[in-house]
Amino acid sequence: MNAKVTVSIVIIVLIVFFGFLIARGGDGPNPTEEDGALSSEKTNGSEKAGGKPVLPNFDKAPSFSLEDIEGKIVNLDDFKGRTVIVNSWATWCPFCVDELPDFAELQKEFGDKIVMIAINRQESLQKSKSFTDNLGITENMLYLLDPKDDFYKSIGGFSMPETLFIDGEQNIRIHKRGPMELSEMISRVNSILN
Repeated sequence: MNAKVTVSIVIIVLIVFFGFLIARGGDGPNPTEEDGALSSEKTNGSEKAGGKPVLPNFDKAPSFSLEDIEGKIVNLDDFKGRTVIVNSWATWCPFCVDELPDFAELQKEFGDKIVMIAINRQESLQKSKSFTDNLGITENMLYLLDPKDDFYKSIGGFSMPETLFIDGEQNIRIHKRGPMELSEMISRVNSILN
């Protein structure tokens, strides 16, 4: 293939890729704080219908049934009534690697008020656990294995990392695509708890 044909193919692929992203509208169908779907104005009861606060219709969190690193089956329903943060991660994702210690710190910060779950995407128990062992955070939160990548697919995942902030009624309050700093994590948890 000559250079002109190769360049033409690369340009066409890039146009199709960016066209797809634009057509999806950035963050896709799930609610996010960034697009205003979950802004404080809509969740603090300031909009009223017949004297009652009108809250947005949040998407329900997708159920899952996955093994933890000790082989125990864990379901989302195990945590009804509690605030749950679910992070989709992998060892090959540099942003995920940076975030995991912050998520462990988030669990320590809030203690029993939240459940922090990190779901590994399609990597072996050995690879996942040795990675968290090296970071010294294996005991700090709940790690689940998703060998078929079902959870990531169920949330319409297309970036890494992806994190759901789920309230006690299992509503997705925030669907964050991309990395976060610890201060942002704390702020988002507080917005659900308060």
